[in-house]
Amino acid sequence: MQSDLFSPEYMAQFATEPGMTLQNPKSIKYAVNGECYARQGAMVAFRGDLAFEKHGQGVGTFLKRAVTGEGLALMAVRGQGEAWFAHEAANCFLVDLTPGDSITINGRNVLCFDSSLSYEIAMLKGAGMTGGGLFNTVFSGSGRLGLLCEGNPIVIPVTPTAPVCVDTDAVVGWTTSLSTSLHRSQSFGSMLRGGSGEAVQLRLDGEGFVIVRPSETKPEKKGGGH
Repeated sequence: MQSDLFSPEYMAQFATEPGMTLQNPKSIKYAVNGECYARQGAMVAFRGDLAFEKHGQGVGTFLKRAVTGEGLALMAVRGQGEAWFAHEAANCFLVDLTPGDSITINGRNVLCFDSSLSYEIAMLKGAGMTGGGLFNTVFSGSGRLGLLCEGNPIVIPVTPTAPVCVDTDAVVGWTTSLSTSLHRSQSFGSMLRGGSGEAVQLRLDGEGFVIVRPSETKPEKKGGGH
């Protein structure tokens, strides 16, 4: 049988070492030798001796979907084998952290991460989202993190003389060393949203960068199982 499907661009090869790599711009392959964590329901294929278990500790608050108030749980992937993760064909990116590094990521943009990373859940209260807040996860330590972004990300430098304001519905993450504050502007909201409500921006001050996606949150689809 012959087809463009069998070109090296699409063909999955066996991993040569443990850990995560980009299979393509829309998916991450994780060669598991022990344990890793991933967004529940994000596994699209696997091979080998792997077990997928709901990660119970703290999952009720970890990665809670602030837009709908529904939980977005993690699963632990244990054993030896390879798993492929993806979510709605969003773009995938790898972030390597070393001791001393720290990054804050919006929960909805986490796809998978090494179990060696430390994480702490935080919430920006009153962020103007339907669920009453914006849930974020601060990752630190040594390891690799797999991120999702709907569309191509925009990475904006932040400097002491040039703070940046971003839409809370579009922010993906930021350098943890930045200080954050919430700003509301009725006039800005009226301009962008037809006067439908108060717009809220997240202001970041300091030295670092912020990542945003070129779209706002879509309403969560109701009904149906996953």
